[in-house]
Amino acid sequence: MISSDRRPWGRWEEYLNEPGYRVKRLVLDPGKRISLQSHQKRSEHWVVVSGEGLATVDGGETTVRTGDTVFVPRQGIHRLSNVGESDLIVIETQIGECLEEDIARFADDFGR
Repeated sequence: MISSDRRPWGRWEEYLNEPGYRVKRLVLDPGKRISLQSHQKRSEHWVVVSGEGLATVDGGETTVRTGDTVFVPRQGIHRLSNVGESDLIVIETQIGECLEEDIARFADDFGR
């Protein structure tokens, strides 16, 4: 693991960070969700490896479970929510310029 960070919704762990792509593991606590957000410089591909969630991308909502995938295009407004009773674990692959600062928040349960 290269780095990790605790967030109010759970935590993320970074496993690869190479020019043009980055791989993270997201762990969302039950009942929590990330902010409604977008990125100007990257797209994201989520693979659900455990749990049950709700993926919101550009206004559409999809229930996701183990094995499901979601593509978030560059500048797509998105959110991931844990609607289950256990951790929601997602492998996130970012493509493009992968900076943690490349985030625009539109709504956030934690006032960020």
